[in-house]
Amino acid sequence: MDRHAPPTRCAVITPQVTKRGARAGADRRSPEARLEEAVGLAAAIDLDVVYKGLVLISEVKPATYIGSGKVEEIAGIVAAEEVGLVFVDAALSPVQQRNLEKAWSAKVVDRTALILEIFGSRARTKEGTLQVELAHLNYQRSRLVRSWTHLERQRGGFGFLGGPGETQIEADRRQIGERIIRIERELEQVKRTRALHRTSRKRVPYPVVALVGYTNAGKSTLFNRLTQAEVMAQDLLFATLDPTLRAVDLPHGTRVILSDTVGFISELPTQLVAAFRATLEEVIEADVILHVRDISHPDTDAQAADVKDVLTELGIDVEAGGRLVEVWNKIDILPEAEREQLLNTAARAEPEARPELVSALTGEGAPALLDRIEAHVTAGRTLLSVTLAAEDGEGLGWLYRHGEVLERESGADGHVVISLRILPERVDLVKRRFGAAQVRGED
Repeated sequence: MDRHAPPTRCAVITPQVTKRGARAGADRRSPEARLEEAVGLAAAIDLDVVYKGLVLISEVKPATYIGSGKVEEIAGIVAAEEVGLVFVDAALSPVQQRNLEKAWSAKVVDRTALILEIFGSRARTKEGTLQVELAHLNYQRSRLVRSWTHLERQRGGFGFLGGPGETQIEADRRQIGERIIRIERELEQVKRTRALHRTSRKRVPYPVVALVGYTNAGKSTLFNRLTQAEVMAQDLLFATLDPTLRAVDLPHGTRVILSDTVGFISELPTQLVAAFRATLEEVIEADVILHVRDISHPDTDAQAADVKDVLTELGIDVEAGGRLVEVWNKIDILPEAEREQLLNTAARAEPEARPELVSALTGEGAPALLDRIEAHVTAGRTLLSVTLAAEDGEGLGWLYRHGEVLERESGADGHVVISLRILPERVDLVKRRFGAAQVRGED
């Protein structure tokens, strides 16, 4: 593709089913907000949006999704604006897509196809590329309909000896199926590698803290703030795709692994949830999940509900106390009165359910968030003091591997006193290794 070619002129259409025929949960956000998000999705892949519009429908039409009158009206707009691509923010059937393309003489993509396209342009690692390709192939396989009638009468073999040959649609389906099997095998290897990495981290052990949130909530900016890293962070839907992990030392010395994950979105295609399950296992296995919310967004509550839907789909109990911490981001752009109101709301909440208010951009609230993370990951751990000979390097290494060393002091008698935090079930292991007389609990 010519990088200097002008961007494709695009029309964005958001069908809104009226209350009588609405889907459950479809009224979480306003139609205007849905339209603006659809425009943001188009902009995320560099489409030139020359028209955007809401289309109110009482029910979904099997042939074209929207009514024939609106189809004709949009056809006029497409022609007048020289639109090359129409993004219909809904899940279109193959028949609906094909009929609309004929009516509008333009390429038509639905919500699933556009999100897949965005993910494809964002993937950087081999794993991310494989996951997106797998989702693409599953989507394509579902679109293989009997539209190529001129190929249905193909014959194979030599002359009359051959029976009916393989149709093009069957050949494509077979090729797609074979490629899906190959990718799934490669991703299974990735999954095994990830499991090994997690096992090795547990042996260290470093707790894992995963960032989740609606796309563009500021996860990557917060990740950069907490880790001093330089992960891509832009005011763009799905700016980052591939997961990133960094070690972070908390205020009192506890080390954790912070994991930044792909942003969620309403009606996230099921193909993507399935394809990214290996990546999202970092979230499933995490000790703490930080749910980053753009608290300045008018639809922040609806976005939070969508994120929790995906977490529930992954088998995570979002109501389980303590593990999920809400992080209300972008407080720096709130009016003072609204900001004070949110601070009061947070202060009145129960400690385990209390949200942390931050600005990933300015750093406000970040120290309190780090304290909250540390309090959670160290809860229930036992503080020990172990005395060992200064020359016992092997013993010192053992303590670093099996616990979290907080302090190291050299005594006048040539011994070293190590203060560490350790899982309760490992206390007896320490006593057996160094002798009960050399180990004492700390208050």
